[in-house]
Amino acid sequence: MSKKDFYKLLGVSKSSSQLEIKKAYKRLAMKYHPDRNKHKDAENKFKEIKEAYEILSDEKKRSAYDQYGHNAFEQSYTSNSFTYETNFGDIFGDVFGDMFDNNYDQNNNKGSDLKYNIELSLEESLKGIKKEIKFQTFVTCLYCNGKGIKKGYSTINCTTCNGDGQIQIRRGFFTLQQTCSKCNGKGKIIKNVCNICKGIGRIKKNKKLLIKIPSNLNNGDNIKISGEGEAGKYGSSSGDLYIHIIIKEHYIFKRKNNNLYCEVPIDFFTALLGGKIKVPTLNGYINLKIPSETQTGKLFKIKAKGTKFLNNTNKGDLIYKIIIETPINLNDNQKKFFNNLNKLININKNMPKSKKFFENIKKFLNNIKLK
Repeated sequence: MSKKDFYKLLGVSKSSSQLEIKKAYKRLAMKYHPDRNKHKDAENKFKEIKEAYEILSDEKKRSAYDQYGHNAFEQSYTSNSFTYETNFGDIFGDVFGDMFDNNYDQNNNKGSDLKYNIELSLEESLKGIKKEIKFQTFVTCLYCNGKGIKKGYSTINCTTCNGDGQIQIRRGFFTLQQTCSKCNGKGKIIKNVCNICKGIGRIKKNKKLLIKIPSNLNNGDNIKISGEGEAGKYGSSSGDLYIHIIIKEHYIFKRKNNNLYCEVPIDFFTALLGGKIKVPTLNGYINLKIPSETQTGKLFKIKAKGTKFLNNTNKGDLIYKIIIETPINLNDNQKKFFNNLNKLININKNMPKSKKFFENIKKFLNNIKLK
């Protein structure tokens, strides 16, 4: 089942500001949150708008979505992995928190996102590949399962919020409910902390991960892998891992977007008289016709022989740049031959660019001559 457009879900346009996106999300979240709306379809609707907001409220994720659509996050959100964890009270508090400049981050224990650079050859980027990566990060403490509590002990009620996780604050005519900063909304306090993680619920460790790189990625693309960033504190959710693609310089082709460029050296006689030459493509050789009197730097375009676009089956073009190669290491007989050839046909008179160049030099020297 295809996903709905994130902008249409929130009722905003692609040019909308972050503030407009945030206001649209708050309005819809309060309307469809399952704690408030008991309609059977409200929960699914809330999940959709929450997913849309999480993408569009992040500049990097929004940019990736604008460029590649839902494919940019195909490993990130699935019907099995996406859940909603936003309380209606959180949304209410956020709406009035903006009014009173209350910016307490209720997700301050969530693990940080990580970025990992992967270098690929052009061949690997076109075919797709699996790669094992190694990096150091915070992982969940297995001794206490991320709870931060010694084995055999349990938490105690927070005395600040009396175990509710929320505190009431009066501001003028309003009574606001906010997350308790002492227990971070959990309502519980850890008194007997885990000796391994010191009560944090996570430890730093080397981590291995097998990454599936899809085909046809371009230089600078990013792959998001949900939940593979740093583990959160006190059992909070983990951050995400972003795989940043770097395509190494290739010895034959240069890639720009979905076009491929290739410099092809040809000899002087082929450039002068024309002929057919073999040139490489991604699927072997093809014959390229060289017209007579071809100049160095001439471009020849072969349609749809470049790389595929990520979102469809269309292809870029393959563009050949002709480089006329001058012979080197000539022996005396060869040099004599070319000298006689030059005298015979007077090649210099048939070179309009050279003629124009020297005429311009003469004109410049005459103009700049001091009186």
